[in-house]
Amino acid sequence: MWILVVPFAGWAVLRVAGVVPAWPWVPLVAFTPYVAIVSVVPLALAAARRRWAAAGVAAVSCLALAGSVLPRQLPEANPPATGARLRVLAVNLRVGQAEPEALVALVRRLRPDVLTLQEFTAESRERVDSAGLGGLLPHRVDRSAPGASGSAVYARYPVTELPMIAYGDFRQTRATVTVSGVAVEVVSVHPCAPRYDGRVTCWREGLDALPRAGDGLRVLAGDFNATLDHPPMRTLLTSGYRDAADVTGQGFTHTWPVVGWKYLPGVQIDHVLASREIAVTGFSVHDLPGTDHRPVFAGLRLP
Repeated sequence: MWILVVPFAGWAVLRVAGVVPAWPWVPLVAFTPYVAIVSVVPLALAAARRRWAAAGVAAVSCLALAGSVLPRQLPEANPPATGARLRVLAVNLRVGQAEPEALVALVRRLRPDVLTLQEFTAESRERVDSAGLGGLLPHRVDRSAPGASGSAVYARYPVTELPMIAYGDFRQTRATVTVSGVAVEVVSVHPCAPRYDGRVTCWREGLDALPRAGDGLRVLAGDFNATLDHPPMRTLLTSGYRDAADVTGQGFTHTWPVVGWKYLPGVQIDHVLASREIAVTGFSVHDLPGTDHRPVFAGLRLP
C-alpha cells in the first residue's frame, strides 16, 4: 500500500514547498492538477483495506494537492476600476506556422487593443502584415528572430519600445502602450522551454527577469512555458500580479498542446497576468490552425 501512497505524498511535499530538485520535476509539476485528481485512488484503497496510517498520509496528500489547485476554479473579486478598457490577446505562432488569415480573422472578431506574439519570425511578420494585421493594429515593437526565439507587440494605440529581455537567445519584447493617457507596460512573454536539463537555467532566468509588479501598471502576456504550479510563476503573482484565467475561475483550461503530443494531457502555460490594480472582466481561450498553442484573450479595465 505504501508504494502507492509515497509517490503522491512526495509530489505534494515538493509542490507545496516550491522545491525544484532536478530537471524532470520542472516539466512534471505542470501536471499537478491531474495528480491531484488521481491522488484519491491510494486514499480510497488504503481506507478500504483499513491501513489507517497509509490512509492518513494519503488524506493529507490529497488535501495539500487540492488546496494547491482548486482555487483556480473559484472566481475572484475585482478591485474598483473605472478607467479605460484594455483587451489583450496572446498568440504563440509555432515558429510562424499559424495561419495568418486565421490570425487576422481572430483579431477582427476579438478586437484586441494589444496583441503579443511569440515564436515570431521575419517571415511570419511578412505573412501577417500581408493578411492585414498592420491595418488593424498599426503600432508595433518587432523583435522577430529565426526559430522560436522572436516575439512582438502589436497595438491599436501608440507604443514606446523598451529594452527587451533576452536569455538563451529568447527575445521577450517590452513596450509601453498609452491608453487614454495612461501608460501600461506590456511584455510579450516567452522564456525558453525547459525540455531538458540544459534549458532549465535560461527558462528560470527568463521568468526571473520579468518585471515585478508594484511601480506602474503592467501586463505580461504570452507563452510562459510554466503553469501556476511552477515556483517562478507563483513568485510573479506574489509580487502583485493576478492571472486572468485564475481570477475568472478558468485556471484548468488548457492551452497546450493542441497538436504534436498525441497522448499528453493539456496544461495551461499561456497566460495573461495583470497588475493587481487592474480589473479582469473576462478571459477566453481560442483555436488557431497551424499552432500547437491556443491563443488566450483577456478583457481588462484600468484603474
